[in-house]
Amino acid sequence: MSAVTSSNVSPSKKKPGARSSLSFRMTRPTASVFVLLLCASTAIAQSSDSILPGSKPSDAPAELKALVGIYKHKSESKSTFTVLEREGKLFSHNMDGSESELVISLHMHPSFYLSRCCEPADPSTEGTQSFRIKPLRPLVELRNEALNATPPKEKGSFKTPELIELASLDPAFHLDIRYATPNDFLGVPVYTQARAFLQRPAGEAILRVLRKLEPLGYGLLIHDGYRPWYVTKIFWDATPPEGKIFVADPAQGSRHNRGCAVDLTLYDLKTGQPVEMTSGYDEMSPRSFPNYPGGTALQRWHRDLLRRAMESEGFTVYESEWWHFDYKDWPAYGILNIPFEKLGVGSTSK
Repeated sequence: MSAVTSSNVSPSKKKPGARSSLSFRMTRPTASVFVLLLCASTAIAQSSDSILPGSKPSDAPAELKALVGIYKHKSESKSTFTVLEREGKLFSHNMDGSESELVISLHMHPSFYLSRCCEPADPSTEGTQSFRIKPLRPLVELRNEALNATPPKEKGSFKTPELIELASLDPAFHLDIRYATPNDFLGVPVYTQARAFLQRPAGEAILRVLRKLEPLGYGLLIHDGYRPWYVTKIFWDATPPEGKIFVADPAQGSRHNRGCAVDLTLYDLKTGQPVEMTSGYDEMSPRSFPNYPGGTALQRWHRDLLRRAMESEGFTVYESEWWHFDYKDWPAYGILNIPFEKLGVGSTSK
């Protein structure tokens, strides 16, 4: 699947003075409608092209893709480097920011060289399988505590919440709500329903993002939207200190709790399958950073396309997670702690 470019969405060109074999006469109202439709289609094409992060690169060969990641030297456990792919070649990105191509010799394959000097230092999780942690305490205990706890009191006035369900806006929104399944970073479900909600302005903005991506061959796969506060507390209390940058402090509340944050990725409209990114969803490693230099050129391109599309409609990426975006209006909404089944939004049978 290739992205739409200006060359394959622009009107076909004819030589000057060439006549069409099909002719018709338009009345003024018909002509006006035609002009409006033409302008609208041109605007959509231009807005879609404007979010492209350059030309789409080819996918990397499987043997090179298997080698990208973070490595540490066997002799120096604190010395790490990142192996990335670009234009069918492997490069080493070092801690000081320098890069060098991994060309050892004609008789030594990069995989053999890496196995001799280094060992992987990242989790290397597969995209459809969530990263896992060992909770600090039993989940049953953490859940009971969180359900009986009270969210922090906030000062000031907030907008009246108006949560809408993303699936009701357009069937092109696909859902993979992992927190409603055992396939999450805790290994147990924390949601009672696989649904995704956002405050109306954020939901309407993400619908515009979807419209921009569709001409390029992509849809949006939603992992999470509004999150009740008690779930944020479960995540925080379960996560070891080294993973705290990937979860929100319940004492401050999360932007998910306000209905103004969304976790998502891209999927291919032709296959319906998620695209490959530089890390898996909810992976607690540097590979999840939006500016992580590793991965393949195509993985980075997809990650940057998602970011540019979301930023074009008022979302900001979270500094530690390429999949997490906050809507610009999040300070206007208060923390909510209402389970999905009590929201009274849409059908509860989903």
